[in-house]
Amino acid sequence: MTQFPEPPIHILIIEDNPGDVDLLREGLAESTVQNTISVVNDGEEAMSYLRHEVGFELSARPDIILLDLNLPRKNGREVLEEIKADAVLCSIPVVVLTSSAAATDVTNAYSRRANAYVTKPLGFEQFMDAVRSIESFWLSNVKLPRG
Repeated sequence: MTQFPEPPIHILIIEDNPGDVDLLREGLAESTVQNTISVVNDGEEAMSYLRHEVGFELSARPDIILLDLNLPRKNGREVLEEIKADAVLCSIPVVVLTSSAAATDVTNAYSRRANAYVTKPLGFEQFMDAVRSIESFWLSNVKLPRG
């Protein structure tokens, strides 16, 4: 029986910090799992992307979302809540990747049905380790719902 290769995993990064986006791209480029990446910079743009609204009509459905909480126009908490309340989008795993380690933010994210919560480390190597651990678990070990 012939096995066909899996299509690349599509990752949507919702992040307004260009430096963090660059680090995520760099870390995911080293992945052993083939992936493609889309980036949006604020919460309004994220929801437009996910709903294929004007400007995003041809956007690819992500297999996983990396979401910062501190976003302009619509914060990550609101984005997470909207994703998980939407019957079409709710099955997409959302990994909150943010600078906040506050217990209230962690609890709030999980109460809004985040699939994971990762605090961004400050140092370069630690940040790369966090990206590698996300890649190892979410892209290599977990079976993702494919859109």
